[in-house]
Amino acid sequence: MEQQKPKRKRRKRTKRLYFTKVHEEAILEYCSVNDYHRKNELYETLIQGAFHELVEKIVATYKFHTLPNIEELKSDCKIWLTTILQKYDKDRGSKAFSYFSVITKNWFIHKVKKHNKAKAREIDYEDLPKAVEQEHLISENKYIENREDQEFWMAFWQELESWSNLRMNEQEEKVYKAVKILMANPEDIEIFNKKAIYLYLRELTGLNTKQVVSSLTKLRNKYKVFKRNTL
Repeated sequence: MEQQKPKRKRRKRTKRLYFTKVHEEAILEYCSVNDYHRKNELYETLIQGAFHELVEKIVATYKFHTLPNIEELKSDCKIWLTTILQKYDKDRGSKAFSYFSVITKNWFIHKVKKHNKAKAREIDYEDLPKAVEQEHLISENKYIENREDQEFWMAFWQELESWSNLRMNEQEEKVYKAVKILMANPEDIEIFNKKAIYLYLRELTGLNTKQVVSSLTKLRNKYKVFKRNTL
């Protein structure tokens, strides 16, 4: 009688975890320390890579890759996660992984809704009656709109100049001067979107993305006040 060979036990595949307890602790430490160099070290060695993998995983899992310009959207999302990193609060009951996973998923859901809404607005002008078509396609006088835009940006430039009196650290001052350069030379900006602006600011200041984002906070708050009081 032929002796049966013992069955080999299959090894269970272990999943490579990209967001571990080490990354959780790194985020907790990042939010609790004031030492900029330590924050930068934690971000570059642990948090940045975890955010990258998190975004990639969320996009793949929920099929967000069907969105147009998905690579650009992924980059924007990673930058946005960086801007809200400091807001994470463990006392609200959520682990960092769960917190940033939900936020990332909702960020892309918002982009999907925005994209679908834009598609729904598309009108097939060939199917419109001639009178309605002419009504929608008639060119409007843009003088008033252009004049308002011009006056707004003139006022903003004066406001921007006044910000030189703000108390700023070395990095914030570098970013402030770089913003003034971009505002003074808009024709030099070939691609006017958030990703391109961050790249220009990085080149002008010599700072990394995290440093640029952090240093923009004070200027962003001042601009919100200016815009609210102007419009």
